[in-house]
Amino acid sequence: MADLSTEFLGIKSPNPFWLASAPPTDKEYNVVRAFKAGWGGVVWKTLGLDPHVVNVNGPRYGAIWGADRRLLGLNNIELITDRPLEVNLREIKKVKREWPDRAMVVSLMVPCDEESWRSILPLVEETGADGIELNFGCPHGMSERGMGSAVGQVPEYIEMVARWCKAHTRMPVIVKLTPNITDIRFPARAAKAGGADAVSLINTISSITSVNLDDFSPEPSIDGKGSHGGYCGPAVKPIALNMVAEIARDPETHGLPISGIGGVTTWRDAAEFLALGAGTVQVCTAAMTYGFKIVEELKSGLSNYLDEKGMTLDDLVGRAVPNVTDWQYLNLNYVTKARIDQDACIKCGRCYAACEDTSHQAISMSEDRVFEVIDEECVACNLCVNVCPVEDCITMERLEAGTVDLRTGRTVSDDYANWTTHPNNPAAAKAAE
Repeated sequence: MADLSTEFLGIKSPNPFWLASAPPTDKEYNVVRAFKAGWGGVVWKTLGLDPHVVNVNGPRYGAIWGADRRLLGLNNIELITDRPLEVNLREIKKVKREWPDRAMVVSLMVPCDEESWRSILPLVEETGADGIELNFGCPHGMSERGMGSAVGQVPEYIEMVARWCKAHTRMPVIVKLTPNITDIRFPARAAKAGGADAVSLINTISSITSVNLDDFSPEPSIDGKGSHGGYCGPAVKPIALNMVAEIARDPETHGLPISGIGGVTTWRDAAEFLALGAGTVQVCTAAMTYGFKIVEELKSGLSNYLDEKGMTLDDLVGRAVPNVTDWQYLNLNYVTKARIDQDACIKCGRCYAACEDTSHQAISMSEDRVFEVIDEECVACNLCVNVCPVEDCITMERLEAGTVDLRTGRTVSDDYANWTTHPNNPAAAKAAE
């Protein structure tokens, strides 16, 4: 089995799978159960200085389900830990002492003044924790008090607080970024400018998942009223992957270590985050849905994948980053067409309906329901592949160089160099200016 041991900011763990700061990491009991199950590390649920944090006693979660009631997303309105600070610190110290080989990072959120950070940092450092994560992402409850995403949406604040923390602790400082912002690169740059050792992302997305159409309150409903909360789970993964990639390929933050978060449910999800530059991945919703033992599948799946590819974990990290580019650099000389495997086709007609009604009328249907691609009309949009219920029944086939694209009448070129100088290439046109 491939070696999954990880070193992130000098923090060693037996694998890159960490539990994110959330309900699963709120107390010693949960964290010990997680370590026994095989998790490589945890980020302890966010600590603060306010001794009067009070969470709601009604429902804390709203949900989005797929057609089979598979959980696609959770919305939560839970605040930071409401357990006493001294209890959390005592438990952190005990767990770290008993599990020295596991990563123990502590999430923090205190008012945006230097004295508050100066006062809490030594308390955390005394526990022997491996690092701290600055929670600049929580979009509800605490943000209304000038913390969480209220800080994370202002790069100047991020830089300022990161600089305070670096001045007052020996521990590595990870800045957890909010996705509730226009361009994720600016807060990441600010974190780096403030001396942060790494960033983690994404935190939850501000959301209302549903409205009760009987009493007309947002879900989860508390005595007939609702509030926006933080959205997480499989549905947010595409947003998280893009933001991780943006930071990994930004020249100003290139090389800044990243802990990837957002919808990691399978080993493939984790591998995608790693390939886009994450050094570790943090998991929450999957553990809350399936329990801590899901880490067994994550570890075995990733290990088997690395063995099959003949790669190490270090080989995987960042492997996809060079292939992420701006649209203008995509090769428009690359041409594909849809192809339908008639033996695999179940004649449901989804591809035909989707293409005929909403796309390019590029699929024909015979009287006996045989579906075929009309190359003269196919623009290779891939919609038919995505709506087909049979995996690999419809595939995209690249036209070889020298063949004529029946839709455009142009001969397909396989020479990328031609595209880099082609007058239709915006990048080439700009360079020519």
